[in-house]
Amino acid sequence: MRSSNHRSSAAVLAGLLAVAAVPVAVLLSRQTAGVRLLDAVWAIPVGALCGIAALLFARGARGRIRRTLEQAGGAGRARVAGILGVAGICVALSAAIAVGFYELLVRLEG
Repeated sequence: MRSSNHRSSAAVLAGLLAVAAVPVAVLLSRQTAGVRLLDAVWAIPVGALCGIAALLFARGARGRIRRTLEQAGGAGRARVAGILGVAGICVALSAAIAVGFYELLVRLEG
């Protein structure tokens, strides 16, 4: 009988939040009056932290799977969560680079 592995479910949730944080913030800045695109910068650390949390939860889930001698389920979810976590960190880093270059261009312009 397989036992549940809640860490793998939490890892997938954190990974989805990591991947979606920056695009959702950009979408909200486009849809909401009075909110500029640069106001969506708050989502960058949120996405990075959720990506790190997804990786840590996935690591814990894989550890539980090993400790229970493969009796705990969630190996596939842990694998997907690791991929989502890395993707979320990549999205956050690319957004940070984009904002950094924008600020550099604004300072060089005027």
